[in-house]
Amino acid sequence: MNDEKPGIWEMVVVHRVFRREFGALPAYIRAVRAGDTDRAAVLAEHLKDILTGLHHHHETEDRMLWPLLLERASPEKDLILTMEAQHERVAALIPAIEDLLPGWVAEAAPARGERIAALVAELSGELDAHLKQEEEEILPLVTRHVTVEEWESLGEAGRESIPKDKLLVSLGAILEEATPRERADFLAKLPLVARIVWMLVGRRQYAAATNRIRTYR
Repeated sequence: MNDEKPGIWEMVVVHRVFRREFGALPAYIRAVRAGDTDRAAVLAEHLKDILTGLHHHHETEDRMLWPLLLERASPEKDLILTMEAQHERVAALIPAIEDLLPGWVAEAAPARGERIAALVAELSGELDAHLKQEEEEILPLVTRHVTVEEWESLGEAGRESIPKDKLLVSLGAILEEATPRERADFLAKLPLVARIVWMLVGRRQYAAATNRIRTYR
């Protein structure tokens, strides 16, 4: 392995997005007025997108990261198995949430919304603990045991899982959580065409999407 280290900061920024969205959604859901099916549909679509993103994020780690660390950081086997178990606990909540969404969208009944909000809050709590431990204990292992090329492959696999019509919104979500330095570094890695599209189209598209989710009158 050369002296260059994987850019683990990129994963930390992605984690901030998941924390923000799952942390905010229970309050948004509970605020939906009885019978407001339009608002329920907006939040349900956003929730499904975030759940899908989390699923793919964890699936990529399960498939590409944990096997590398189990092979190269074998003294930390119990820690890596803990990460896998935490993924399973989070994954078990996803279908429970998704199963409730169609009925809520159809009627916007507060009782069903409360059940969804409670499950999302539970998922958020499980996820917060998992991400904290991953950042404190797993990412240092990555810097010692994973090559830059392998880390880039993991990031590329994650990006490929994002539907093309969601790419600009996903980019906006990441840039919102990035520091100025992180934002500059992240944009610098994009092709020139992608940066131009973000400036001309993406910023407005992301602002419209977030306004739709965060504003309720």
